[in-house]
Amino acid sequence: MDDSTGTDATDGTGSSTELDGFSVESVYAELLSRAPENKMEPRMAPLHRAMEILGEPNRAFPIIHITGTNGKTSTARMIESILLAHDLRTGRFTSPHLSRVTERISIDGEPVRDETFVRVWDEIKPYLDIVDGELLVAGEPRLTYFECVTILAFAIFADEPIDVGVIEVGLGGITDATNVGDGQVAVVTPISLDHTELLGDTVEDIALEKAGIIKPGAVLVSAIQPRDAAQVLLERAREVGAEFRFEGVEFGVESRTVAVGGQVVSLTGLAGRYGELLIPLHGEHQAENAAVAVAAVEAFLGGGERELETELVRNGLRAVTSPGRLEVVRTAPSIIVDAAHNPAGARAAARGINEAFDFSRLVLVIGALEDKDAAGMLAELHEELGGILEDVCLTQSTSPRSVPAADLLQPALAAGFAEENIMILPGLDDALEWAVMKAEENNDLSGGVLVTGSITVVGETRTLLGK
Repeated sequence: MDDSTGTDATDGTGSSTELDGFSVESVYAELLSRAPENKMEPRMAPLHRAMEILGEPNRAFPIIHITGTNGKTSTARMIESILLAHDLRTGRFTSPHLSRVTERISIDGEPVRDETFVRVWDEIKPYLDIVDGELLVAGEPRLTYFECVTILAFAIFADEPIDVGVIEVGLGGITDATNVGDGQVAVVTPISLDHTELLGDTVEDIALEKAGIIKPGAVLVSAIQPRDAAQVLLERAREVGAEFRFEGVEFGVESRTVAVGGQVVSLTGLAGRYGELLIPLHGEHQAENAAVAVAAVEAFLGGGERELETELVRNGLRAVTSPGRLEVVRTAPSIIVDAAHNPAGARAAARGINEAFDFSRLVLVIGALEDKDAAGMLAELHEELGGILEDVCLTQSTSPRSVPAADLLQPALAAGFAEENIMILPGLDDALEWAVMKAEENNDLSGGVLVTGSITVVGETRTLLGK
């Protein structure tokens, strides 16, 4: 998980929405005063205590719970969009956000209204104070940023109310705050090495953490996994009596072709075949995310035994968006942003670019956070895009966890980038200006810019470019 960007919050009219002295801006400031997202506490008792005091909003609606290393948010958005096509009222909880904290809590595909965000926070704040007080008496840290946002999300979803919650974990699974809810469907997207300092330094260790969302009687829907990770998930499902369905065995991508603005895929689901589906997203990984999403909805709506209406699946996937994932935020030259923040994500993004875009040259703008494998990302990008990628600008976001731009020089050189093609510009606005200039050199009309490395860099780029 990356830090969020922390831009000013308004109601769209230029003024903050306020209620009883609170505004989205003031609520966000209170959240930021707590332990940050990368300092999560491995505990569940305070979450269960908060749910108890609030009347168990975590049990007010059925849940599709999503974990994994890469692809969680895109998969969540696809699941949500297909459910919306079935006329179900949805609540989606994802993290981190690109621009505004309200993006994390979506109702029917749109960020929760400022008024609702502020009102429900105002209502639950006294109860969070009780939990904080009990924690302090016990000598434990008070509720963290992510714990509070998670509690707020469950409270908002119960207040609306919704028909189904699509809940993305923040980190891991066993002691992730979202695990206070029991998912009828447990979705696991591809697992790879990330957050090793917290989750373990092997794929097997990480899978053990993520398998914690598989609850008794649930249905496990898993993407294709490394062998060790798949075995862990399988053993956990059998241990708790959960059914299990794996991509590549019970469901998967049958065919795919690149199309204008995305791709057309045919999928084999758990209960039916769904052909000629337009997905307005780039990359093979998004087709695989779509297969997982369809299987998850089949498992939720009919236990995987009932075929969905193809037209509803088609309408849902056609409407899906995933900001910050191989998203074109400007043309002439094209500027693409992708929130990849680990080597596997960088590799998927690079392959998606090779497939979907016809660049004669590509300029890389990259910044990373201190707990990420910047060297691994740079190596993947150089290897996959080596034919068109020479120039790279090392930069940083405003996050306090950003690696200083100059500290990325040695990893860039080790990845194979030539020193004469590397520019170091800590200011993201300066970095973007330099990258555009390089992309347009010699009046090259087919040059482009890729901005990646962390969600904070992508979020701030989108803001700078008016997105």
